[in-house]
Amino acid sequence: MFTGIIQNQGTLNHLQHVGRALNLTITAAPIITTALKLGDSVAVNGACLTVVALATPAFTVNVMPESVTRTNLGQLRPGQSVNLERALAANGRLDGHFVLGHVDYQGTLLRQRHDQTAIKLFFSLPAAYQSQLVEKGSVAVNGVSLTVVTVQATSFEIDLIPHSQQTTNLTQLKIGDAVNIETDILGKYMTKQSQLSGGFS
Repeated sequence: MFTGIIQNQGTLNHLQHVGRALNLTITAAPIITTALKLGDSVAVNGACLTVVALATPAFTVNVMPESVTRTNLGQLRPGQSVNLERALAANGRLDGHFVLGHVDYQGTLLRQRHDQTAIKLFFSLPAAYQSQLVEKGSVAVNGVSLTVVTVQATSFEIDLIPHSQQTTNLTQLKIGDAVNIETDILGKYMTKQSQLSGGFS
């Protein structure tokens, strides 16, 4: 379980293909690596991955074929930055929203524009996930907990505040780039319940 509050941006050092799976070696600041242990969970661009090797300040995670298909991790190149968050401690503060680290789909950055100090980003939204996003609800984009500003038929908008511009890799995106999207877990359960019951009464 994560919160979507990015602790650090790491740098991808090495990407190794192992059949349809991947090994990623990432260098990160002490806020991530100091207490890291083998078997710990780390969200990398919002995908929950397990630490399989440590060589401080670097660590290695495995990416299984399902995650390679579902996320943008297989499209990374050495030198690129990734958003990192360690798993939420049981006694930790929940400053964002509940993020599972289970990416739903790869969205595409469609357009962006500045609005005073904010940067407005518009991402693609497949029909299958439209019911799971609501205005003023929560969404995780590359692991960043964000508020949904608007929802259209095929897209949604988020606004980046200056802090998120400085601490995440979302400002490095270019039009057409893929991002990892995880919708709010509450929306998933409500959608499923509605499907099973034939709609809310």
